[in-house]
Amino acid sequence: MSTGKKIGIGVGVAVLLAAIVGFTVHQSHKNVVTVQTGKAQRLDLASIVSASGEIKPKVYVNVGANAFGKITKLYVKEGDRVKKGQLLAQLENVQPAEDLNATQASLGAAQTDAVAAEAGLNTALADLNRAKSDAEKAQLDWTRTQGLYKAALIAKSDYDAQRAAWQAADSGVAQAQAKVAQAKAQNDSADRHITQNQANLRHAADVLGKTTYQAPFDGIITNLPVREGETVVIGIQNSPGSTLMTIADMSVITAEVEVDETDIVNVQTGQPAEVTVDAMPKDTFRAVVSEIGDNAIVRSTGVSTSQQTTASQEAKDFKVVVTLLNPPPEIRPGLSATAKITTASRSHTLSIPIQALTVRKPADLKPEAGEKGAVQAAAPQSEASNGGSGSDKDEIQGVFVVRDQKAEFVPVDTGIAGTTDIEVLKGLKEGDEIITGSYKVLRTLRPGVRVKIDNSAPKNEGDSS
Repeated sequence: MSTGKKIGIGVGVAVLLAAIVGFTVHQSHKNVVTVQTGKAQRLDLASIVSASGEIKPKVYVNVGANAFGKITKLYVKEGDRVKKGQLLAQLENVQPAEDLNATQASLGAAQTDAVAAEAGLNTALADLNRAKSDAEKAQLDWTRTQGLYKAALIAKSDYDAQRAAWQAADSGVAQAQAKVAQAKAQNDSADRHITQNQANLRHAADVLGKTTYQAPFDGIITNLPVREGETVVIGIQNSPGSTLMTIADMSVITAEVEVDETDIVNVQTGQPAEVTVDAMPKDTFRAVVSEIGDNAIVRSTGVSTSQQTTASQEAKDFKVVVTLLNPPPEIRPGLSATAKITTASRSHTLSIPIQALTVRKPADLKPEAGEKGAVQAAAPQSEASNGGSGSDKDEIQGVFVVRDQKAEFVPVDTGIAGTTDIEVLKGLKEGDEIITGSYKVLRTLRPGVRVKIDNSAPKNEGDSS
């Protein structure tokens, strides 16, 4: 045999062997799934509820018009700091001032009448005392006259005259008592006139006082929608009155946010929070939850459910107020803010990436053909996770763990969830290698499948795994 033939036969054998090896390798990798993995490890976790809202002072007041009139003077401008009792604005007050003066004059006249009535009462009392003294003297004279007349010592005419004098004195007492009663009534009437005029004076003073506005507390003028010369009106039913200005106490600043109804059950007063303000993107402010609303607010309308007459299936929020612990001096009411409330935290707890968590029905946990070990490992835990029911309708929460280069489904109990990781309470131990992706693989992965770990940069979901 020539050398060329030998070389040809050798090349053919080499090609055939390469083909056999390639086919064998291809068949061995045909059912291998490429996955990304992570480790079950101990981390510090914090469960965060994020909500948006706006900055508001804890104490603020809208100073509204208490009287109808024209603004004659504004003593402040927007942004001014004011002290409690400081004069803010003045309305025209000619008529209220004159009403007050007239009422003061009426009160003075009533007080003078009361003095005269009291003097008249004293005079009537004096007259009554004199009449009583005259009546007593006449009574004594009449008694003596009766004795003398019986002894026939005086004439009948003297007897009759003395009786008439006694009767006249007795009538004088009754008359004096009537005058005293009249004087007392006049004195009471004068006192009541004083009381009436004092009430009128307080009313007039109140009306006049409502034309002057003073600061109710120390704060900042955050809104001043009126100008000098404008006419303001008081509010009536179904019609709000004019607002002169808004004063805010900026010593205590809050962020009023709206928390989704699915998260509100985890929020409690006293929980720590971090607040970011859109106008200050580089700063984060520490805060604490101070108030939690009881009524749900319909997200689309902003109306409380307690004010609605019909039930609504729309998304709802709850108002939550967080108080900033160290607010900066440049912060302003109305700025958009976001609060991240820490509702729970765990230190050095066993955790896994959230994306590794998946659910399966018991029927989906049957392993690939020939992989009996995976069934035996997963089945008892599956039943335990479902309370031993074994119903195909129940879903089991768990993760896929890489053991002996195969995917094994392990049911787990979870705790709080952080931003990227979730706490594992039962089912795993530290160091377990769990399958974290890709999402496409996790959706269809079955227990017992052989896997190949590739933790390099993940491919796009559209690429083949």
